[in-house]
Amino acid sequence: MLKEGDKAPDFCLKGLDPEGNEKEICLKDLLSEGKYLILYFYPKDNTPGCTTEACDFRDNLNVVKGKAVVAGVSPDSINSHRKFKEKYSLNFFLLSDPEKKVLSLFDAYGEKKMYGKITKGVIRSTYIISPEGKIVKKWRNVRAKGHVQKVVEELEKLNR
Repeated sequence: MLKEGDKAPDFCLKGLDPEGNEKEICLKDLLSEGKYLILYFYPKDNTPGCTTEACDFRDNLNVVKGKAVVAGVSPDSINSHRKFKEKYSLNFFLLSDPEKKVLSLFDAYGEKKMYGKITKGVIRSTYIISPEGKIVKKWRNVRAKGHVQKVVEELEKLNR
């Protein structure tokens, strides 16, 4: 289980950059600008909660842009990400993790309770990673609605 203060696990995934270009994107690339990284894990493109969360990040990007890079990760394909990105004009990285390797590394895949039943799936989680690659804040089992505001507030504290 990763904790705040731990070094973020290194990874590379195929994905889309903010302009929509397909490429392999690694943790070091996301940290290369010397900004914090908001790395968030979500279950599925084009579902109500995930769309709410993605659009909240999109709408708050102007607030975090000078301080942080945003990257969303889900098991969806690049093609699904492209449609999601275009449909909602998403202006940040979307990474594809169909094998759930990075999701697992970040404790964002596993058993969860849904409507009283235990299932295996993506656990909606967000990490703020420092420019040096350390986890400075971690949220698990987040509610999509209103979550981005908490991330923005935490980022403000870190940049004081």
